Amino acid sequence: MDIKLKKYSHSIITKIVVFIIAVLCVTGVMQAAVEVEVINDGEFASVAEDNYFESRSFVQESENIIGNLATLIKEYKNEEYILSGGTIGVDEWRMEEENLFSNYQLQSASYSFKLSDEENYEVFKKEYADEISQAKDSMIKEDLKEYHLLKQSLDEYEEPLFYASDGTNVFTNTMMTDKNQFERYPAYMVFEDYKREVFPNEAKENEHLYHRIIEHLDVLDPENAVIYVAFTEEFIESQTIEWQESKATATENLYKIIGFLIGFILSFIYLVLVTGRKSFKDRELHFHSGDNLYNDIKIVIIISLIPIWIIPVDELSEDITTLFLPITIPIVVIGLLLVLSLVKHFKNKTLIKHTLIFSIIYKLVTFVGDVYRSGSTGVKTVLIVIGYPILIALTFFMFPVTIGIAAWFAYKKVKSFKAIQEGVETIKDGNLHHRIEVSGKGEFGRLASNINSITDGLKKAVDNELKTERLKTELITNVSHDIRTPLTSIITYVDLLKREKDPSKTEGYVEVLDQKSKRLKILTDDLFEAAKASSGNMPVDLEKIDVVSLITQGLGEVNDKIEARALDFKMNYPKGKIYVTADGKLLWRSIENLLSNIFNYALEGSRVYIDIEDLGNEILLTFKNMSATELNISVDELMERFKRGDESRTSQGSGLGLSIAKNLVEIQKGKFNIQIDGDLFKAIIHLPKHMSND
Repeated sequence: MDIKLKKYSHSIITKIVVFIIAVLCVTGVMQAAVEVEVINDGEFASVAEDNYFESRSFVQESENIIGNLATLIKEYKNEEYILSGGTIGVDEWRMEEENLFSNYQLQSASYSFKLSDEENYEVFKKEYADEISQAKDSMIKEDLKEYHLLKQSLDEYEEPLFYASDGTNVFTNTMMTDKNQFERYPAYMVFEDYKREVFPNEAKENEHLYHRIIEHLDVLDPENAVIYVAFTEEFIESQTIEWQESKATATENLYKIIGFLIGFILSFIYLVLVTGRKSFKDRELHFHSGDNLYNDIKIVIIISLIPIWIIPVDELSEDITTLFLPITIPIVVIGLLLVLSLVKHFKNKTLIKHTLIFSIIYKLVTFVGDVYRSGSTGVKTVLIVIGYPILIALTFFMFPVTIGIAAWFAYKKVKSFKAIQEGVETIKDGNLHHRIEVSGKGEFGRLASNINSITDGLKKAVDNELKTERLKTELITNVSHDIRTPLTSIITYVDLLKREKDPSKTEGYVEVLDQKSKRLKILTDDLFEAAKASSGNMPVDLEKIDVVSLITQGLGEVNDKIEARALDFKMNYPKGKIYVTADGKLLWRSIENLLSNIFNYALEGSRVYIDIEDLGNEILLTFKNMSATELNISVDELMERFKRGDESRTSQGSGLGLSIAKNLVEIQKGKFNIQIDGDLFKAIIHLPKHMSND
C-alpha cells in the first residue's frame, strides 16, 4: 500500500489531474460569483430572506422613492423656491463666502493687515461682488439640476403609486390624494401627522426598511408633510417572482462557491506539497525552464491578469454564459502555474534572490567590489577615465534642474513660514477668528492646521467660559428670586399674625403660610436634588427594569392629574417584554419629572405620545406633547437650570425638572436630550438594553 502511494502521489498524471481540478474549482468559484454579480448585483443577502417584503430590493425600492420625495418636499419644493435662493442654507453660503474671502486674502492687493476683519470684509464684498453673485448663481443652478434629476427619476415610476405634499407642493404619479385610497392596496406606507404606518406586517417588521427610511422622514415637518406609497398586486407579484429568481440564483451559486472553494483548497494544498519534488523524501527541488523567469516579473504578470480578466468579462456580460469559460480558463491556468512557480522558489528560499531588481543590484555591487578589490591599476585608470567625464556630464545637465527645484522648494517653504508667522502674530493680538491658510500636507501644513485647531479650542474655551459665567449669574439671580418670593410672604404673614387679634383672619394667614412654606420646601428640595444629581455622587443601583410596566404603572398613579388636564396618553411599544439596565427609583424620578413638565405645560385636551423603541443595544423612550404656550426659547436655554417654557415664571414648579431628569438619566449611563419643533416638545431618553437571557 505504501509503495502504491509513493507511486501515484507524485506522478505527473496525478499532478496534472489535480491541477485540472484546481483550475476547474477556481473557474467555478469565479463563474458563480459573476452570475450573482450580473443577476443579483453581487449580493447573497437574499439567501436568508423569507419573502419579498424582507428583501433588500424592497428596501431599496422604498428608500429610493421615499428619499427622493422627502428631499423634494423638504429641500427643493419647486423651481421658484430654488431660483429665489431658498435652497441655499446659511451655513452652506457662509462656507462659500469664507472660501471667496480666503482667496481675496491671498490674491487681492486690497487686503490689509492694518484693517480689522470687518473692514476687510466690507472691502471684499465690494471688490468681489461679481464673484459672490456668480457663486450664488452656480449654487442655484446645481440645486435646480438636482431638482430636475429627482423629478425625472420619480417620473420614471409607473409603480409603486405615490403621493407627497408639504401642504403647497405636490409630487405624485396617481390621481389619488387620500390616504384611505392608498390603504386599499395589499401593501402601503403612510407617513403623516407623526404617524408612520407600514403594511403588511412583514414590511413593518423589516428593521432595515425602518432604519433606512427613518433618516429621510425625520427631516420633514410632521404637521404639513405627508407621503403615501402604495404597491399594487401586479407590482408585488412581478417583484416577488424576480426576487424568488434572484434568491434561487444566489442560493445555488453560494453552494457552488462553497463546494468549489473546498475542492480548490484541498487540491491547492496537494499541489503546494508535491510541486518541485518527485517524492515526499526528495530533498532536491526540480525547476523547469518556466521557473527561470524572475519572480518579480511573475508577480507583475499575476497582478496584470486580474484586469485582463475583468475587462472582457465586464464588457461581455450579456454573452457571459458562452464566452466565460474561453476567457477564464487560460487566465486561471497561467496564474496558477505562476503561483506554483513562486511556491517552488519559496521552498528553495530564493523568492527574493531570484528577482530582477535583486539581480541588478547584486551584480552592480559585485562588479564595483571586484574592481576595488582587484588592485589592478590599469583597470582602475580605465574606469576613472571613462567614468569621470560621464559623471561630469550628468552633473552638468542636472545642475540647473536641481538648483531650480531647490530654489522653488525653498520659496514655497519660506512663503509658508511667513504665512504662519504673520498668522500667529494676528492671533496673538487677540483675533481668534483668523485662519492660517497653508496648502500642502508637509510639516508647515500640519503646523498651520495644529495652530488653527488651537485657535478653535481657544474660541470654544472662551465661549464656554462666557456661557458658564452667564449661567452662574442667571442661576444666582433666579434662585434668589424664586426663594425670596415665598420667604418674603412668610415673613410678612408672620408679622401680620403677631399683630392680628381676629381668629378668622388668623386662620387665613396660617393657610397662606402653609402654602408658602410648602412652596419654599419644593424649591429647596429640588435645588438640593439638582445639585446632588449634577455632582454625580448619588448612589445608583442598576438592575433589570421592565420599562413598559414601569411607565404603565406610573401613569396609573398620576391618573387624576391626567384627567384634570383632559390629556390623552398614547403609548407605542414593541410586542414582548422590554428590559433596560437602570435604577428603578431614579428612572421613575426622571420620568416623573417629564410627566410633571407635561402636566404643567401641555395643551389641555391634547394628545401625549410615549414611544418605546428597541434599537438593538439600547432602548429609546420618546415623550411628545403640544405646548399650551408658544415655545419662544431655545433648546439650550430650556435645559438650563431655573428656565421654563413660559418666561412669566408663574408655574408652581421649580424649573429644575428637566435638568434633574437629564442628570439622573446620565448617572444611569443613559443619554437625555430634548427637541423643539414649533409647539411640539419632545424629550428623548436613551437607556442601555438589558442583554441577559434571564
